[in-house]
Amino acid sequence: MAITRLVRCFVILLSTHCCLPALAVVLKTDNPTPWTNEFESVELSCLIESISTNNPRIEWKKIVNSEPSYVFFDNKVSGDLENRARIREPATLVITNATRSDTADYRCEVTAPNDQKIVDEILISLVSAELRCVEDEGFPKSQYQWFINKEEIPDDPKTSARFFNSSYMLNGDTGTLRFSEVRREDAGDYHCRAKNDAGHAECSPQKMEVYDLNVTGIVLGVLVVVVVLLCITLGICCAYKRGYFTNQKEAGNKVTSDTNLHSSSERRDHRGVLQGSSEEEEGQMCSPVSTQSCLPHILPGDPAARLKLNN
Repeated sequence: MAITRLVRCFVILLSTHCCLPALAVVLKTDNPTPWTNEFESVELSCLIESISTNNPRIEWKKIVNSEPSYVFFDNKVSGDLENRARIREPATLVITNATRSDTADYRCEVTAPNDQKIVDEILISLVSAELRCVEDEGFPKSQYQWFINKEEIPDDPKTSARFFNSSYMLNGDTGTLRFSEVRREDAGDYHCRAKNDAGHAECSPQKMEVYDLNVTGIVLGVLVVVVVLLCITLGICCAYKRGYFTNQKEAGNKVTSDTNLHSSSERRDHRGVLQGSSEEEEGQMCSPVSTQSCLPHILPGDPAARLKLNN
């Protein structure tokens, strides 16, 4: 009887430690809080540690203000990350051109219908910036404080009017200062202080710069250019319809035609004058047949005339 119970317990333990992991989908991540510079790539790692289903369903959701929205569904990227992200096997989401609007919590969900545990998920927080303060030699363990421009940063931004609109998370135990979304007001010189019962130590200040894109100005500039081009196009169309370009062309052709006609008339008139003169001259010239008829009338009794004739 005792042997039977031992065998049964052994089977239960064996199935618990060996069989169940193989029948359950389990996820893990290499970095639960990745960050990157703006306009650079970043990886949200979602690794499948164990699974039995060959083709699991993979989904990614972006969570903003507790409202989830799909960014990867039905094997394609959608939503805010469309044309800016891809999936790297097995389920890692790679954002190729990250912007500050991508700062949010992302949930990786894997559904495996053939596993005993058919669904697993992990949460990854994409942050805009993260500052770390590390001290390993102090005993007892140090607590951390952060300062901006020599002013202490409170653990909870909602407790201070100066930092009320900030979106940072400060962990005094680990020394991390994490910004889910940076603003121009967050720029400044940061330094941390590690302290315990034995005393405290501070690091040198580090400058954090925030370059704010004037999206409104860019959009307005584009709209102004579009309006100017549209006005120019409409002005050209109206001028063409009213015949400004056509009248100028016809006027140019008419002037050319009138000039040609005037030149032809002058040539004809000049030719007519020359021809008339030639005919008149030809009328006065003597032809070989009637030479004497062209000479002036001379009286027979005039000796000078006879002398000239003889000559």
